[in-house]
Amino acid sequence: MDFSQTLTINTAEQPWQASPREGVWRKPLAREEQERGHATSVVRYDPGASFHSHNHPGGEEILVLEGTFSDETGDFGKGTYFRNPAGFVHAPFSREGCLILVKLHQFQEEDSARISIDLNSSEWLVEAEGIQRLRLHRAASESVEMLRLEEGTQLDLSDICSVEWYLLDGRLEAAGQSHLEAGTWHRSPRGTVLWVSKPATLWLKSGHF
Repeated sequence: MDFSQTLTINTAEQPWQASPREGVWRKPLAREEQERGHATSVVRYDPGASFHSHNHPGGEEILVLEGTFSDETGDFGKGTYFRNPAGFVHAPFSREGCLILVKLHQFQEEDSARISIDLNSSEWLVEAEGIQRLRLHRAASESVEMLRLEEGTQLDLSDICSVEWYLLDGRLEAAGQSHLEAGTWHRSPRGTVLWVSKPATLWLKSGHF
Protein backbone atom coordinates (compact mmCIF):
# COMPACT_ATOMS: atom_id res chain seq x y z
CA MET A 1 0.00 0.00 0.00
CA ASP A 2 3.03 2.31 -0.21
CA PHE A 3 2.29 4.09 -3.48
CA SER A 4 5.66 5.86 -3.47
CA GLN A 5 7.34 2.51 -4.15
CA THR A 6 7.62 0.65 -7.44
CA LEU A 7 6.24 -2.90 -7.41
CA THR A 8 6.56 -5.63 -10.02
CA ILE A 9 4.94 -9.00 -9.29
CA ASN A 10 4.86 -12.08 -11.48
CA THR A 11 1.44 -13.37 -10.45
CA ALA A 12 2.10 -16.76 -12.09
CA GLU A 13 4.63 -17.46 -9.34
CA GLN A 14 2.29 -16.53 -6.47
CA PRO A 15 0.32 -19.20 -4.58
CA TRP A 16 -3.46 -19.10 -4.57
CA GLN A 17 -5.12 -18.09 -1.29
CA ALA A 18 -8.61 -19.15 -0.27
CA SER A 19 -11.32 -16.47 -0.12
CA PRO A 20 -14.30 -16.51 2.27
CA ARG A 21 -16.30 -18.34 -0.44
CA GLU A 22 -15.61 -21.97 -1.33
CA GLY A 23 -14.26 -22.35 -4.85
CA VAL A 24 -13.07 -18.73 -5.12
CA TRP A 25 -9.32 -18.17 -4.89
CA ARG A 26 -7.16 -15.06 -5.07
CA LYS A 27 -3.65 -13.70 -5.38
CA PRO A 28 -3.54 -10.35 -3.52
CA LEU A 29 -1.36 -7.67 -5.11
CA ALA A 30 -2.30 -4.65 -2.96
CA ARG A 31 -4.67 -4.71 -0.01
CA GLU A 32 -5.71 -2.18 2.62
CA GLU A 33 -7.55 -4.60 4.92
CA GLN A 34 -8.28 -8.30 4.86
CA GLU A 35 -11.84 -8.18 3.48
CA ARG A 36 -12.62 -4.53 2.80
CA GLY A 37 -11.13 -1.30 1.47
CA HIS A 38 -8.67 -0.86 -1.38
CA ALA A 39 -7.71 -4.15 -3.01
CA THR A 40 -6.14 -5.29 -6.26
CA SER A 41 -6.10 -9.05 -6.90
CA VAL A 42 -6.10 -11.79 -9.47
CA VAL A 43 -9.13 -13.95 -8.65
CA ARG A 44 -10.05 -17.45 -9.83
CA TYR A 45 -13.54 -18.95 -9.75
CA ASP A 46 -13.73 -22.73 -9.92
CA PRO A 47 -16.58 -24.08 -12.11
CA GLY A 48 -19.87 -23.49 -10.30
CA ALA A 49 -18.39 -21.14 -7.68
CA SER A 50 -20.46 -18.13 -6.58
CA PHE A 51 -20.63 -15.19 -4.19
CA HIS A 52 -23.64 -13.99 -2.24
CA SER A 53 -25.26 -10.68 -3.21
CA HIS A 54 -23.09 -7.75 -2.16
CA ASN A 55 -22.14 -4.15 -2.86
CA HIS A 56 -18.71 -2.57 -3.25
CA PRO A 57 -18.81 0.84 -1.52
CA GLY A 58 -15.88 2.21 -3.52
CA GLY A 59 -16.73 0.55 -6.83
CA GLU A 60 -15.45 -2.54 -8.63
CA GLU A 61 -13.31 -2.76 -11.78
CA ILE A 62 -12.81 -6.12 -13.54
CA LEU A 63 -10.97 -7.48 -16.56
CA VAL A 64 -11.90 -11.05 -17.51
CA LEU A 65 -8.68 -12.91 -18.35
CA GLU A 66 -10.06 -16.43 -18.89
CA GLY A 67 -13.43 -18.18 -18.89
CA THR A 68 -16.78 -16.48 -18.24
CA PHE A 69 -17.73 -14.32 -15.26
CA SER A 70 -21.47 -13.88 -14.67
CA ASP A 71 -24.01 -12.05 -12.53
CA GLU A 72 -27.66 -11.02 -12.78
CA THR A 73 -26.86 -8.61 -15.61
CA GLY A 74 -25.33 -11.18 -17.96
CA ASP A 75 -22.33 -13.28 -18.91
CA PHE A 76 -18.93 -11.66 -19.45
CA GLY A 77 -16.42 -13.72 -21.41
CA LYS A 78 -12.67 -13.52 -21.80
CA GLY A 79 -11.68 -10.06 -22.97
CA THR A 80 -14.50 -8.17 -21.20
CA TYR A 81 -13.72 -5.04 -19.18
CA PHE A 82 -16.37 -3.59 -16.89
CA ARG A 83 -16.87 -1.15 -14.05
CA ASN A 84 -19.55 -1.36 -11.35
CA PRO A 85 -19.81 1.92 -9.40
CA ALA A 86 -20.62 2.35 -5.73
CA GLY A 87 -24.21 1.30 -5.03
CA PHE A 88 -24.26 -1.48 -7.63
CA VAL A 89 -25.35 -4.79 -6.05
CA HIS A 90 -24.80 -8.22 -7.61
CA ALA A 91 -24.24 -11.90 -6.84
CA PRO A 92 -21.41 -13.02 -9.16
CA PHE A 93 -20.77 -16.61 -10.23
CA SER A 94 -19.07 -18.66 -12.92
CA ARG A 95 -20.55 -21.79 -14.47
CA GLU A 96 -17.39 -22.88 -16.29
CA GLY A 97 -14.82 -21.12 -14.09
CA CYS A 98 -12.92 -17.93 -14.81
CA LEU A 99 -9.83 -15.87 -14.05
CA ILE A 100 -10.20 -12.11 -13.49
CA LEU A 101 -8.15 -9.06 -12.54
CA VAL A 102 -10.12 -7.18 -9.89
CA LYS A 103 -9.74 -3.71 -8.36
CA LEU A 104 -12.02 -2.78 -5.45
CA HIS A 105 -12.77 0.46 -3.61
CA GLN A 106 -10.76 2.66 -5.99
CA PHE A 107 -13.34 4.74 -7.88
CA GLN A 108 -12.97 8.49 -7.75
CA GLU A 109 -15.84 10.09 -5.85
CA GLU A 110 -17.51 11.65 -8.90
CA ASP A 111 -17.17 8.52 -11.06
CA SER A 112 -20.58 6.82 -11.26
CA ALA A 113 -20.38 5.28 -14.75
CA ARG A 114 -21.28 1.62 -15.18
CA ILE A 115 -19.68 0.31 -18.33
CA SER A 116 -19.00 -3.02 -20.06
CA ILE A 117 -16.65 -3.28 -23.04
CA ASP A 118 -15.89 -6.37 -25.14
CA LEU A 119 -12.27 -5.98 -26.19
CA ASN A 120 -12.74 -8.55 -28.95
CA SER A 121 -15.42 -6.61 -30.84
CA SER A 122 -14.17 -3.08 -30.14
CA GLU A 123 -12.30 -0.91 -32.61
CA TRP A 124 -8.63 -0.59 -31.73
CA LEU A 125 -6.91 2.51 -33.11
CA VAL A 126 -3.39 2.58 -34.56
CA GLU A 127 -1.49 4.89 -32.19
CA ALA A 128 1.93 4.58 -33.84
CA GLU A 129 3.90 1.95 -35.72
CA GLY A 130 3.61 -1.28 -33.75
CA ILE A 131 1.06 0.11 -31.26
CA GLN A 132 -2.74 -0.25 -31.22
CA ARG A 133 -4.76 1.40 -28.48
CA LEU A 134 -8.27 0.88 -27.10
CA ARG A 135 -9.40 3.52 -24.62
CA LEU A 136 -11.66 2.05 -21.94
CA HIS A 137 -12.45 4.80 -19.44
CA ARG A 138 -11.59 8.31 -18.32
CA ALA A 139 -12.56 10.02 -15.05
CA ALA A 140 -10.84 13.24 -13.96
CA SER A 141 -7.10 12.44 -14.12
CA GLU A 142 -7.64 8.67 -14.37
CA SER A 143 -7.22 6.87 -17.69
CA VAL A 144 -7.69 3.17 -18.49
CA GLU A 145 -6.74 1.62 -21.81
CA MET A 146 -5.57 -1.51 -23.60
CA LEU A 147 -2.50 -1.71 -25.82
CA ARG A 148 -1.50 -4.24 -28.47
CA LEU A 149 2.24 -4.11 -29.05
CA GLU A 150 4.22 -5.68 -31.86
CA GLU A 151 7.59 -7.31 -31.29
CA GLY A 152 10.46 -4.80 -31.34
CA THR A 153 8.21 -1.88 -30.34
CA GLN A 154 9.35 0.63 -27.72
CA LEU A 155 6.63 1.98 -25.43
CA ASP A 156 7.66 5.19 -23.67
CA LEU A 157 5.67 5.75 -20.46
CA SER A 158 8.35 7.84 -18.77
CA ASP A 159 6.28 11.06 -18.81
CA ILE A 160 3.23 9.43 -17.17
CA CYS A 161 2.58 9.65 -13.43
CA SER A 162 0.79 6.99 -11.37
CA VAL A 163 1.24 4.00 -13.66
CA GLU A 164 -0.21 0.52 -13.24
CA TRP A 165 -0.23 -2.25 -15.82
CA TYR A 166 -0.97 -5.94 -16.23
CA LEU A 167 0.52 -8.02 -19.03
CA LEU A 168 -2.09 -10.36 -20.55
CA ASP A 169 0.25 -12.03 -23.02
CA GLY A 170 3.65 -11.63 -24.64
CA ARG A 171 6.90 -10.49 -23.06
CA LEU A 172 8.31 -7.11 -22.08
CA GLU A 173 11.71 -5.77 -21.06
CA ALA A 174 12.37 -2.71 -18.89
CA ALA A 175 15.42 -1.03 -17.36
CA GLY A 176 16.80 -3.49 -14.84
CA GLN A 177 14.01 -5.98 -15.58
CA SER A 178 14.14 -8.59 -18.31
CA HIS A 179 11.69 -11.25 -19.44
CA LEU A 180 8.54 -9.76 -17.92
CA GLU A 181 6.10 -12.54 -18.76
CA ALA A 182 2.32 -12.79 -19.09
CA GLY A 183 0.70 -12.37 -15.68
CA THR A 184 3.11 -9.64 -14.56
CA TRP A 185 1.53 -6.77 -12.60
CA HIS A 186 3.38 -3.48 -12.15
CA ARG A 187 2.64 -0.30 -10.20
CA SER A 188 4.87 2.77 -9.99
CA PRO A 189 4.53 6.47 -9.14
CA ARG A 190 6.18 7.18 -12.49
CA GLY A 191 6.36 5.33 -15.78
CA THR A 192 9.36 3.99 -17.63
CA VAL A 193 10.31 2.76 -21.10
CA LEU A 194 9.21 -0.75 -22.07
CA TRP A 195 10.56 -2.85 -24.94
CA VAL A 196 8.46 -5.59 -26.51
CA SER A 197 10.42 -8.81 -27.00
CA LYS A 198 7.32 -10.86 -27.85
CA PRO A 199 3.99 -9.50 -29.21
CA ALA A 200 2.09 -8.29 -26.16
CA THR A 201 -1.30 -7.17 -24.88
CA LEU A 202 -1.19 -4.72 -21.99
CA TRP A 203 -3.89 -3.32 -19.67
CA LEU A 204 -2.71 0.15 -18.63
CA LYS A 205 -4.07 2.50 -15.97
CA SER A 206 -2.64 5.90 -15.08
CA GLY A 207 -3.32 9.08 -13.12
CA HIS A 208 -5.28 7.28 -10.40
CA PHE A 209 -3.03 7.68 -7.33
